[in-house]
Amino acid sequence: MVQRREPTARQLRLGVELRRLREAAGLTAIQSAALLGANRVQMSHIESGLTGVSEERLRRLASHYACTDAEFIDALVEMATDRARGWWEEYRGLLPTSFLDLSELEHHARFLRHVAILYVPGLLQTEGYSRAVFSSRLPELTGEELELRIRHRKARQRFTIPYEAVVHEAALRIRVSDRATSRAQLTRLVELSEAEHITVRVIPFDMDGFARASSTMTYVGGSLPKLDTVVRDALHGTAFIDSEAQLNTYRTSFRRVEAAALEPGQSRDLIHRLAKEL
Repeated sequence: MVQRREPTARQLRLGVELRRLREAAGLTAIQSAALLGANRVQMSHIESGLTGVSEERLRRLASHYACTDAEFIDALVEMATDRARGWWEEYRGLLPTSFLDLSELEHHARFLRHVAILYVPGLLQTEGYSRAVFSSRLPELTGEELELRIRHRKARQRFTIPYEAVVHEAALRIRVSDRATSRAQLTRLVELSEAEHITVRVIPFDMDGFARASSTMTYVGGSLPKLDTVVRDALHGTAFIDSEAQLNTYRTSFRRVEAAALEPGQSRDLIHRLAKEL
């Protein structure tokens, strides 16, 4: 197959899962390559997402790796054979790769969860709020770069899968711009919280247990729990976390965050009150 110049996060994940299966079976890359009539370099390219793998080859590898989880194998086959070109591809070369990888993950997700401490989650932001957040970035964006990011974010907001956001009151009170922008954002948040597929819960300042909710994260539910991904943003870039041990840690973290948050109805009332105060 043609070697990819820049594998997507989904393609990289497929390679990682195949490598994990091989290592669990106690086989070397050379031994696995021999099973496919390939060489070590070709096997390395498959496991690093640089080249694809056919369904026949993937199932052959799974058989040799003694993987009996048919549902998991089918999920990997779906990842390997999906050739659809997503809407986010129109931004390739125009936006950082992490923007596109996140869009791809969200497109294939079964559910989304988000913990926000300082900013309203991107999927729930108004255009004015997004514009203020992106305008504060360093180095400063050009006008074209700014408009591309806003247009991309608005496209991401057309999701219909279950989404739960736990937002700290600090994020609701911080004014990224002016009063009007903050009021419009809070009003929009109340409206979105009434959608059937969206749940918004707030951690108020006077709620005990804040230490459990001190870290921002996005949890992306895969077709199977073992294919979930946690996305973390930092100054050095975006990290996509997928090891089972780390996923379990973040699952526990989210349950604790939920326990420190108000119920949806109470949260909606608090957001509405904060909007009236502006």
